[in-house]
Amino acid sequence: MGPSFEVVSRWAAAGVPLKVAFRGIDRYFERYYGKGPRRRPVRIDFCDADVMDVFDHWRRALGLAADPESGSSPFPSEADGGGDAHTVSRKRPSLPAHLERVLVRLANTRAQGTLGAASDATIERISGELAAACASSAGLRGDARRALIDRLAVLDAEMVRVLRASLDDGTRGDLARQADQELARFRHQMSPERFSRTRDAAIDQLARERCGLPILSFG
Repeated sequence: MGPSFEVVSRWAAAGVPLKVAFRGIDRYFERYYGKGPRRRPVRIDFCDADVMDVFDHWRRALGLAADPESGSSPFPSEADGGGDAHTVSRKRPSLPAHLERVLVRLANTRAQGTLGAASDATIERISGELAAACASSAGLRGDARRALIDRLAVLDAEMVRVLRASLDDGTRGDLARQADQELARFRHQMSPERFSRTRDAAIDQLARERCGLPILSFG
């Protein structure tokens, strides 16, 4: 067994859903080939950091970083040998950079029409507010910065409501089945109430990816 097998086996042991692994691999390839034509084949080992980074983001988005009922984490910790050696220490983007990326992705989402024409007015209004915030965000400190971050969370929740309203029954059912598959490994660790909340969050996350909707909230 080579190192590639060991890496993929560790992903499986950590509970990385297959589609999450694919997203991490895709991200590595996009960055790798974005630097120009390459001839050397890429080993799966090189994607490890991106896969674990996407996995970390996925579990945090769903509230799976730790189990509040048992006080333990269902994921490898440093003590279990799943610490810094297998975690990406990527520097978090600055608030202005985050706002710029969100604005670009919102524009793409609107241009592609994935949320439907009914969402155009909301996207335009939120984009205008974000553009104004972006222009002044570099110098924000203290309470002013926290107020902007809190506002981003409110706007993100509003866009999620728009996203949910855009889904037809068939699409939502398909996303629900995907969410069930991704969460199957962790279902026994959660109460029915917590699983229901996590499942809803997973459906929202999958819908974001399908429609290209960025996460507006920061931090």
